[in-house]
Formats: sequence, C-alpha cells, structure tokens
Amino acid sequence: MARIAGIDLPKNKRGEIGLTYIYGIGRSTAKYILTKSNIDLNKKVNQWNDEEQTAIRNVINNEFKTEGALRSETQMNIKRLLDIACYRGLRHRKGLPLRGQRTRTNSRTRKGKRKTVAGKKKVTK
Repeated sequence: MARIAGIDLPKNKRGEIGLTYIYGIGRSTAKYILTKSNIDLNKKVNQWNDEEQTAIRNVINNEFKTEGALRSETQMNIKRLLDIACYRGLRHRKGLPLRGQRTRTNSRTRKGKRKTVAGKKKVTK
C-alpha cells in the first residue's frame, strides 16, 4: 500500500493513474513526477519499492502544492473574491456559474435541484 501526501493510492492501478487520486495532481503532472523520479509510467503502484516511493514523495513535496494546502489556498481565493464584492464574488455568493455560461436552462450543477414555482392562476370574472 503506497501512502503519499496522506492518501492511500489504489494498489492495482498504473502509477500514472494512481497519482491522480491525490488532490492537485492530474495526468500530465503525474507523468512529470514519474519521469523525474525515473519510474516507468506503466508500473503498477503495488510494484513500487521504498526508494521509488521516497523519490515520488520528494518530488511532490518540493515542487507541488497538494491536498490541504491547495484546498485552503483555493478557499482563501474564493473568500477574497467574496470580500471585495467583485462580479465573480457575487456569483459565488449567489451560487451561480462564474464564467459567462447561460443560466436560463442549464447550470443545474451550480444552482442545485430545481425549485418549482407555481404558475399564476387565471382571474375569473
């Protein structure tokens, strides 16, 4: 079991894929880490020995911000936008998409489940 950056990596996956389970590391970053550590990209996580795991840990700790530090930095950036009340901050506050997407029909991920509003009743004479 390889434990890197506080995350238990899946044993039976290729190293390139296994490293993406760490928050802040994607496919291209995982490839960079493995090539810098001189480890084959197709080698499974459970085949890594202690020296290889140490090399990976060193590259990640020295060059990348991951997990808790990255999450807190992201939250601080959002809080800053909220505090200065810029357009993006207001969109965060309202729970709407930030980057110009349409909101009339889409953006269910940001807005959440539909809140049905009853239609107006016709006035009888």
